[in-house]
Amino acid sequence: MNPNRQLQGRQSRALGESFEQWIEASLNYYEWQKIACISKTPEPVKILSKVDHFGRFQACFVKKAQPDFKGTLCDGTCIIFEAKHTEKDRILQSAVTDEQAEIFDKYQLMGAKCFVMVSLGLQSFYRIPWAVWSDMKQITGHKYMNADDLAAYRLKSDGMIIKLLDGIELRD
Repeated sequence: MNPNRQLQGRQSRALGESFEQWIEASLNYYEWQKIACISKTPEPVKILSKVDHFGRFQACFVKKAQPDFKGTLCDGTCIIFEAKHTEKDRILQSAVTDEQAEIFDKYQLMGAKCFVMVSLGLQSFYRIPWAVWSDMKQITGHKYMNADDLAAYRLKSDGMIIKLLDGIELRD
């Protein structure tokens, strides 16, 4: 494998993990404020080998990927979302897998609030409603969203806290 590609893959994973850590810090804030209780969905993996002296092990996924976060808002509404980070100037619709799309569709039919949270370069953050994401081609004319397409969904941030839930309407 190309060493540059390996390095890019590692950097991309690390930045994606950083974005998820920012989300988790934000979710801790919302839980402390008693606004929502939302948790990271654990990855369903099976350990194939024991931990070596470097702390590594081999594992494989045993189930299809689920959306990254699931929980409940203070009004009892279910919320789920996927977190996607890119260093590019656009996010591709294909970043959400077909399996995840099926789950979003099912939850949305049941009345859940469903979103894709996007980070462009860990500088700009967006909350795209699932209905918009799933119909991206019809709405934007292409199967990606750039900063102009994302502008209406931009989130504010305050330090390490991304205002993920600001503007979400609650039931009475």
